[in-house]
Amino acid sequence: MNLGLSNVRAMIAGDSQADRVVPPSGFTARLTVFAAAAMAFLAVFALALSLASGRLAARWGDELARSATIRIVAPLDQRAAQTDAALRVLETWRGVASARALTDAEQQALLAPWFGPELALDSLPVPRLIELISEPEGFDAAGLRLRLAAEVPGAVLDDHSRWREPLVAAASRLRLLGWLSTLLIAATMAAIVTLAANAALSANAQVIAVLRLVGATDGYIARAFIRRFTLRALAGATLGMLVGGAAVWLLPSAASEAGFLTGLGIEGWRWLLLLLIPLLAAAVAFGATGAAARRTLKELE
Repeated sequence: MNLGLSNVRAMIAGDSQADRVVPPSGFTARLTVFAAAAMAFLAVFALALSLASGRLAARWGDELARSATIRIVAPLDQRAAQTDAALRVLETWRGVASARALTDAEQQALLAPWFGPELALDSLPVPRLIELISEPEGFDAAGLRLRLAAEVPGAVLDDHSRWREPLVAAASRLRLLGWLSTLLIAATMAAIVTLAANAALSANAQVIAVLRLVGATDGYIARAFIRRFTLRALAGATLGMLVGGAAVWLLPSAASEAGFLTGLGIEGWRWLLLLLIPLLAAAVAFGATGAAARRTLKELE
């Protein structure tokens, strides 16, 4: 344990002689920084997608599960009476928290996107809508349908389950897709860093041979590569995280009407999750470079 802690401290502190083994600039340095920045930028959007999908699934699964609609499909001269009869049934039905009939203005606003704001409800056989909010434990939808069929023949109950469940499933799959994308991003970054580390090790084969001749151990040499590539990945990922976070910040808010990306933003304390991205990128680079260094040094023996 003490040996492991000393190795970690040595790697963090660095060594000016060992650091010369790793080229401070060039193709491998640029590749590592660019890959870390690009992967971190994509990881921000994958995280935002996962969080937004989680919010959608929660809202559709919990809030909409408590709502239902009753349509009063009846002749115009009977519509008001049947609406009142349906509301009386709902007042005493167990599990119903509240129920109210939508006004003409509210129904006109619902139909305006399809028929325009000048729609006259009196000129169309538009059913009267009753909004129903259930208690948290729910209500007996089958029993309510039978009661309405007996007392309000023009009433049609829609508990939204027919279209709510596919939406909840789609949101859950989007959230899973976001996490899978994050894993693929990490794997891609690990592959790129491994290639860059292998290239740097191979390019410095002669220097490594000289270091071995003067007594340097493979662990000493590997720490120099691990430290340099980990710091490069950390710097690149920090830059990518900042740019990605700014891009997400500029997306339309959930209350906006400016495109299909509305609501993709990150809310509240969850912005702190972005700080994990550079740390995870550094951890991936640490592991990938360590594995590549051990394998390549063994091949160079």
